[in-house]
Amino acid sequence: MSYKSASPDRYGLLKDYARENRKNATLAEEVLWEYLRKSKLGITFLRQHIIGDYIVDFVSREGGLVIEVDGGYHTEPRQHADDAQRDEFLEQIGYHVIRFSNEDVLYNIESVIEQIDHYFYGSE
Repeated sequence: MSYKSASPDRYGLLKDYARENRKNATLAEEVLWEYLRKSKLGITFLRQHIIGDYIVDFVSREGGLVIEVDGGYHTEPRQHADDAQRDEFLEQIGYHVIRFSNEDVLYNIESVIEQIDHYFYGSE
């Protein structure tokens, strides 16, 4: 898997935006971050991390996993198309993308965690 950074002319803007996203995380992002950062997985995650010209919600660079937590607007046709393009880019450079809705994270966190664990460790 390769690591791809943003073009230099956009990186500063994306970095500022990522910092703002960390400060203004959704409740679902905060809930999942608490699990990921305290995880017993032995896997390091970064949040609001720049890959290419995108900012992903969470990434394990060594594990090759991007986790996106989607609000309701992700069901809109234009956003759905943008998400598909973004996922395709990330998969082309070696990442696997898993998407969860805010509701999944807030009301079914056990299932979310099981799916993340399954990605790294299979059906142990």
